[in-house]
Amino acid sequence: MFQFEARPYARRPAVSFFELVYHGAVRNVRKKHGNAVLSILLNMLQTVLMCVIFYVLFSVLGLRASAIRGDFMLFVMSGVFLLFTHNAAMGAVVGSEGPASPMMQHAPMSTAIAICSGAIGSLYVQILSMIFVLLVYHIAVTPIEILNPVGAFGMVLLSWLSGVALGLVFLALKPWAPGTVGLISTIYRRVNMFTSGKMFLANMLPGSLRMLFEWNPLFHTIDQARGFIFINYFPRNTNIEYAIYFSIVFITLGLIGEFYTRKHASASWSARK
Repeated sequence: MFQFEARPYARRPAVSFFELVYHGAVRNVRKKHGNAVLSILLNMLQTVLMCVIFYVLFSVLGLRASAIRGDFMLFVMSGVFLLFTHNAAMGAVVGSEGPASPMMQHAPMSTAIAICSGAIGSLYVQILSMIFVLLVYHIAVTPIEILNPVGAFGMVLLSWLSGVALGLVFLALKPWAPGTVGLISTIYRRVNMFTSGKMFLANMLPGSLRMLFEWNPLFHTIDQARGFIFINYFPRNTNIEYAIYFSIVFITLGLIGEFYTRKHASASWSARK
């Protein structure tokens, strides 16, 4: 006579959460293009073009001698890969659905799912792009050797995590000043082209200039990644701990700010430009 029907989301909340994150990540991958494969291929093409541009730039300016002894193209790719991973993670989190978004009207949806979906989707695309570019270069051009692949991949993940941390802070501030936050995040991505240290080695910088770059977590992760990749390079002026602490602090601040913003969310915010 009396029957109890268990709701699937109440019965297995953890499984349903990760299922929603998975579908959200797929949606984010397909957001730029209706075909997910073409969306990933476009990102790969962008990565390849950036590597070629910097390779030609270094060759024309005669800066190849300042790079690490070893595969010069691998030196260029180590900086471009981590820069793209960091910026893509930050952009995906900043562009995720906010508390006033119409998507939040659906009961299972939440800002946590939107943030995780954007972050994981960006990491998925970047990892596929890196694997594809390295595989093609290894087969078509010259075999590559990485001293410590696990450590180098750890720096990729740390670059992604620091991008997620900054994205959380920008996302929490975005509803209060969308135009200003959008401008600041854009400026930060542009400044990263120079302050990330992808075009030079931290060991070669004088102390008077190093302070201009040490605030950037990418400066540390890229330099440490090159220490894991090349046998002839040992990073002395950067450390992994800074990037870890930076990520923890900004993730904490971002979560606090996002919680406060969500509690004060207004439906009229979606109409603000």
